[in-house]
Amino acid sequence: MDEQCCHPENEECYLGLRVTKGVSNAPIVNPNLHRQRRTKLSVDEYVDGILRGDITILSRAVTLVESLLPTHQDTAQQIIERCLPHAGKSMRIGITGVPGAGKSTSIDAFGMHLIRQGRKLAVLAIDPSSERSKGSILGDKTRMEQLAREKNAFIRPSPSAGSLGGVARKTRETIVLCEAAGFDTIFVETVGVGQSETAVHSMVDFFLLIQLAGTGDELQGIKRGIMEMADGIVVNKADGDNVDKANLAASHYRSALRLFPPAESGWKPRVLTYSGYYALGIKDIWDMVDEYRHMTTDNGYFRLKRQRQAKWWMYETINDELRDSFYNNPDVQALIPETEEAVLQDRATSFTAARRLLEAYFRNAFDS
Repeated sequence: MDEQCCHPENEECYLGLRVTKGVSNAPIVNPNLHRQRRTKLSVDEYVDGILRGDITILSRAVTLVESLLPTHQDTAQQIIERCLPHAGKSMRIGITGVPGAGKSTSIDAFGMHLIRQGRKLAVLAIDPSSERSKGSILGDKTRMEQLAREKNAFIRPSPSAGSLGGVARKTRETIVLCEAAGFDTIFVETVGVGQSETAVHSMVDFFLLIQLAGTGDELQGIKRGIMEMADGIVVNKADGDNVDKANLAASHYRSALRLFPPAESGWKPRVLTYSGYYALGIKDIWDMVDEYRHMTTDNGYFRLKRQRQAKWWMYETINDELRDSFYNNPDVQALIPETEEAVLQDRATSFTAARRLLEAYFRNAFDS
């Protein structure tokens, strides 16, 4: 069909205006784009890159740690073993708090304070995942605007994907890689107040609890166990009209802490107020953390705690491996449907059914 018939705008009366035919079904990807495949690195190349502080290689190594592929896991474990002698020199800090307490904004302010002191900071954030799709927003970099632009900061969100234990173990392994890469401060941010705190507490030196004021009965919104784990409690948003409420909340927490037995470390947890948004009171918080490190290093508790954590993770790894071995056992997999049905129909108790599955597992394990 004639182009002028299709486009009356091309008639002489519309001089200066011309419409040409477009391209139908244009390709989504530029056909002239040549994608360059990433070169596969050896274990030596990974280790050398990490030790010289190459962030790109560090990120790729962390991806191997997080991967579920057996070949990736084998490579990751070799890298971790090689990096282990160069790790252990950082200050590991767990940061938790109720949703909306301003953890990411606070970490941004905390991190910038440390960066200005010449420190290198790695932020390992366990991000909430959807239980339905297993997807995750992984939006920590968007909430840590200043840190995301700093060359001496490394932010690595990890989706929890419904498997907290697995992510916690991978986070601990990532700490080793970050320390080997020269990061002297490690933040581990949790998804919020809940079961993740126990896992994070088992891999950090100092546990910081962020709270809010003016939300009702502050002490009702927090579990005693988490209060006992905290080495420091900080009340956020102590600015403007909220200063008095923050100070009142802090006094409530101080009163509650007096009811707890003394910590084995000899440290008395403190309660401070600050504003993450306006970066007020940040220095006092990190003076507290430094004082804790010096005190526990001098009395030997710092090293003792790390030794206990290493032993705890050894047994946790054994438990995880045994659990995987049990559920991947073919005899157990074949027996599970009818055993579940027997429990649901009240033909067997839960304990009898569990014993039956375990007997099948051990019989298969010994036979093989």
